Formats: sequence, structure tokens, C-alpha cells
Amino acid sequence: MAFTAHPEEVARLRRAVRLHLVAWGLDALVDTAQLCVSELVSNIVTHVGTGTPGSLVLSAEGARLRVEVHDPDTRALPTLVDAEVEEEGGRGMALVDALTDRWGVQLCDNHKVTWCELATGLTSPAGSTVDPSVTRAEALLHMYATLRPPTWSHEPGLGRVGRAVAEESVIDVITDFLRWLRTHGCDADEVLDRAQSRYEATLSVGRR
Repeated sequence: MAFTAHPEEVARLRRAVRLHLVAWGLDALVDTAQLCVSELVSNIVTHVGTGTPGSLVLSAEGARLRVEVHDPDTRALPTLVDAEVEEEGGRGMALVDALTDRWGVQLCDNHKVTWCELATGLTSPAGSTVDPSVTRAEALLHMYATLRPPTWSHEPGLGRVGRAVAEESVIDVITDFLRWLRTHGCDADEVLDRAQSRYEATLSVGRR
């Protein structure tokens, strides 16, 4: 959802969040997600400027709800600050940090994405509980995206195009690891074989 950063826009975005989350069966997350959106959009109004064009992206897949707010300023980065008791501001990102499982900032060529994630309490799309290995891989991809800003506007994972882009990102990560192995004199083929064996072993355990 596109928006222009004005205080009045916050109420409209909060209503949109409620409509989507109720439709997705995530009623329990409405209040927290609305509060996060309020803080992230207000951050743009305060630190980037009133009238700044932005967009809100919501995505829910399995165990996580992801909230993203996009804006064109790659210099004004949200940070955690220790606000004094008497100060009126400065607590926005601290509140987001306290309410969410994780949050971060992703820098792209011509904009930045400030995102946060909430646990949905649901299982993965396949109906199984979330695999810790998948969680670790996703965390690595988030870190990798910070080092090499991707060209997509939001986290892949929904739809055929999104999955194709995600696969390309995984290929980039694997390629860089292979180059690291070669640089340090390691046998890349042996490492790949061991990784494949370990992966197949985890599949066999999961089928029991």
C-alpha cells in the first residue's frame, strides 16, 4: 500500500493492517502490528520528512508475519536510543524492538526497507513445525542482503516470481561460499558431498 508520510495517514494504514490480518486469521496480532506500523511510519515523518512517499508491505507465511515500511531516504537509519524518562520522543524503535521477534533495515539502491517480524503461532505452509535449520538459513540470507542489497522490493517467499528471486539469492550465497572454500585451499566438492549427505540424513530422520 502506497502512502505519503503524514500523521493523518497512520490511521488509514492501521485500518488496512486490521483488515488484512483479520482476513488472514491473525486477529491476535492486530494490535501489535498496528503499533509497529504507527511507529515505523511516524519515524519517516519525524526523521525523513512530512510528505515523503512510502509504501507498506505485509506478508504472512507460516510461522511469521512480516511488516515492512519502505521510504526513499537511505541515510536516515532507524536506531535504538536510550531515551530519558522526561523525553517525549526517542522510544519508537525501542518499542518495536520490545514487541517483535526481530527487526532490521535493508538498504537498496534507491530506498530502504525497515522491517519487523512477529510470530504467528502457526506452523509452516507444509504443516510441519518450523525447522531450526531453515530459520538459520533465513537469518543468513537477511545478513547477506545487508551486505549485498538485493533488487527486489520485499522479502521473497510468496508467489512464483518471489520464489525464483529467492532461489537466485540462495545460489549467490552458495557461490560465495564455494569461492571462500577455494580461496582457503579447501576441497569444494568434498564439502558439497558432506553437505548433501547431512541434508539427506535430516530428511530420513524427518520421515520416521
